Amino acid sequence: MKRLLCWIEAMRLRTLPVSIAGVVYAAALGAATWHFSLTPWLMSLFFALLAQIASNFANEYFDFKAGLDRPGREGPRRGVTEGDISPRAMLWATFLTLGMACSIGIALVALYGEWWMYVVGIVTALGAMAYSTGPYPLSRHGLGEVAVVAFFGVVPVCLTYMLMGGPWGWWLFASSVGIGLMGANVLVVNNYRDMDDDLAVGKRTLAVILGRRAMLWLYVADGFLAGILTFPGWLAVSRIGFVFPLLYITIHVALSVRLASGRGRALNPLLGMTAVLMLVYSCAFLVLSVM
Repeated sequence: MKRLLCWIEAMRLRTLPVSIAGVVYAAALGAATWHFSLTPWLMSLFFALLAQIASNFANEYFDFKAGLDRPGREGPRRGVTEGDISPRAMLWATFLTLGMACSIGIALVALYGEWWMYVVGIVTALGAMAYSTGPYPLSRHGLGEVAVVAFFGVVPVCLTYMLMGGPWGWWLFASSVGIGLMGANVLVVNNYRDMDDDLAVGKRTLAVILGRRAMLWLYVADGFLAGILTFPGWLAVSRIGFVFPLLYITIHVALSVRLASGRGRALNPLLGMTAVLMLVYSCAFLVLSVM
């Protein structure tokens, strides 16, 4: 049981709402425009979840190998660093999970997509690894937040919607960026919390590069911009839709105050709250879209 709990912890459950939210938001767009299709949506959901878990496993393994995770860190326990999971087992789990995601992605595009979607899928799979390893690991060069906007906003929202038969449009791209910014805020909290640990081991996250004050303002700005970019979609499905982006921004401001006053492990719940707020926002949009 203890070993199982270690693996569950390595999946980083607090962050998984980020991958779910983008696919749920795409479902809402599909429902609102009569393009929802259950099978490609479910396949997209499983692909997104498995790709994120693979990325989380890879991050734990490669950060351990690079000496960037230390026992007793401020964030949640890292099973490999603490000796609960062997590095070899984590590496195998990474490739197995990524392989499962790729298998679903190949079948998904073959059944419902177009050839260029294979390219996006390959880039997404490489991105899951490039976040933590390779010649230029994104997480160690201040590009983690940009990667989240792309791979947890633009890709899942746009591709899931289009795989269900929906058309491309700038409104689709704008809303996908908005969802991506919500996801990026989860990483902002993570890097804000780990700033001292990362600075000590030479890991150049965006928080290390910019500092706490700038990251706090980035968190605030991301939330407001996300609300603005997704605002038209809410108005399109309901005359009272404007209430929900305003409610999101209100809660976001409250979380920003908590971020400004917290440090270290005290921010772990805030990371989960930021991710759950993103998922609740997408689910609320889905409910309103089908009403």
